[in-house]
Amino acid sequence: MIQIDNTLISTDLLEQQFVCDLQKCKGACCEEGDVGAPLEASELHAIAQNLEAIKTYMTAAGLDALHTQGFYEPDPDGGFVTTTLNGKDCVFATRNAQGILKCSIEQAHLAGESSFKKPISCYLYPVRITPHRTYDAVNYDRWHICAHACTLGKNLKVPVYQFLKAPLVQKYGQSWYDALHTYYSTTQY
Repeated sequence: MIQIDNTLISTDLLEQQFVCDLQKCKGACCEEGDVGAPLEASELHAIAQNLEAIKTYMTAAGLDALHTQGFYEPDPDGGFVTTTLNGKDCVFATRNAQGILKCSIEQAHLAGESSFKKPISCYLYPVRITPHRTYDAVNYDRWHICAHACTLGKNLKVPVYQFLKAPLVQKYGQSWYDALHTYYSTTQY
């Protein structure tokens, strides 16, 4: 583990390699799993503020679930997660012409219609953050649906933390990321 500020970071972020390969996985992380995407409390407000723009990119099934269940639900482990359709697809997931799942939240943002990009848990995946009272645990989440991303990351020689530079900087700041990069650069990996 590496400690930077109030975070404990798994060395897997430096040792493991990863680059999303959407052409192969088709965005499976948006439809697999036991619950929806984890949401921070501040994100509930941000999504609610931008919901009208986001709705224009949602599927009919997603809109139905939104109207009957809302866009979030309690997480069994505490906190909140996005609502899912039949315990599978995220309510915000939509499939493009190539069969790749996309996020309607992000689509609205990319179109300049929403100020909110997407939940940080999605932006950071395959990194998962577990908040504790005095620190965040920052861990690499291994999942079989990301096997192609691991292969591509190894072929391109891209460590997890480098692939996730933008969301890590968004979450913890540039100086935090620079400290992690310095640690990586001065350690044998």
